[in-house]
Amino acid sequence: MSYDAIVLAGGAARRLGGADKPTLHVGGRTLLDRVLAACPDAAETVVVGTRRATARPVRWTREDPPGGGPVAALDAGIRRTTAPLVLVLSADLPFLDRDTVHALLSAAATADRPCDGALLRDADGRDQPLVAAYRTEPLRREIALLATEHGTLHGLPLRALTAELELARIGAARPLASFDCDTWEDLAAARARIREHGDVLEHWITAAKNELGIDDVPVDVATLLDLARDAAHGVARPAAPLTTFLVGYAAARAEANGGDPALAVAEASRKAADLALRWAAEAQPPHPEETGSG
Repeated sequence: MSYDAIVLAGGAARRLGGADKPTLHVGGRTLLDRVLAACPDAAETVVVGTRRATARPVRWTREDPPGGGPVAALDAGIRRTTAPLVLVLSADLPFLDRDTVHALLSAAATADRPCDGALLRDADGRDQPLVAAYRTEPLRREIALLATEHGTLHGLPLRALTAELELARIGAARPLASFDCDTWEDLAAARARIREHGDVLEHWITAAKNELGIDDVPVDVATLLDLARDAAHGVARPAAPLTTFLVGYAAARAEANGGDPALAVAEASRKAADLALRWAAEAQPPHPEETGSG
């Protein structure tokens, strides 16, 4: 489905001592880049805030005057969008994932009328209007009505806007999807959580693929770890990273020649694993049939 994304990245971050929150790092990536990675298929991505370096191209805008609060920032962002659906996110969501984004968009697009959008409801039952997908025209209409009623959007809270919209609520498949970093304690908790044993490989691979510009390449973690184990045990420990590198290189060459990248990785991994097992077998005493004795 076609949608635009608006990321609000202009808050004062008072509880962080005025630090530039969107540029703080979790798992080696800025908070802003982690949010942008959750919506790579947006037709247009508008970031409301001061210009910063980002991993992918975005359009920048600011509310006038700056510091006008979320409704004013949202108004500035939506003026730059044209899609019938708009995804609205804050810039401090380290664990937001694509599945949650697509669930919000689907709920906003297909929910029974009347419905002006869908927002995330967190595990504690709280609505998250900055983790939401809205139908663009009702959102524009209500922002215009608020501006007329109050004479300004400056300083208006988001609940003044969402209270006038008919919104569906969905729960996140992942409980941390709406976790935001408002304090240094939140940031420390996010950095610790991303290093937990059960999740660290997934987060690392996602970050590495994003850094290398290969987001669309599937990674069969189990197959590659099995290959690394076979190479380390059957040949020598340094063979593990070198072998997985060679598999990746071979898969890239196969894709360049028109092959499917997932199949190329699987085939290269199979061949390298078979080689490692043959290599290991040679370290065993010869079988009688090989020596002609017995």
